[in-house]
Amino acid sequence: MANEAADVKRALTQTAGDGAVLVPDDPLSVNERTRIAELALKHRLPAVAGHTQIAEAGVMMAYGPNRIDLYRRAAGFVDKILKGAKPADLPVEQATKFELVINLKTAKALGLTIPQSLLQGADQVIE
Repeated sequence: MANEAADVKRALTQTAGDGAVLVPDDPLSVNERTRIAELALKHRLPAVAGHTQIAEAGVMMAYGPNRIDLYRRAAGFVDKILKGAKPADLPVEQATKFELVINLKTAKALGLTIPQSLLQGADQVIE
């Protein structure tokens, strides 16, 4: 687990040989996404993240909520609050749209084959 940028290299180096790594969906991971992708590839670790930007930076795969949809829905809450609604009275909502991004270039570099059925179900395939 990495709590700051300096911990990222140590965390991925210690994980080498474990088979795969799950990249947490947090601000540090997004900020360090390029370094995480490079280190995961260097240590031949298939990495899966919850944020699509991390897959776009080079980790093998990301599956998580569609951020644009979340922001659009958040705008509706802001509108209600600005019109006088009490935040405590608004319903709690969970994400309803998720997206799968597969970085096929990284998978190939790791010597992995992604099943065609998974590629067909992906929202984005990076080649």
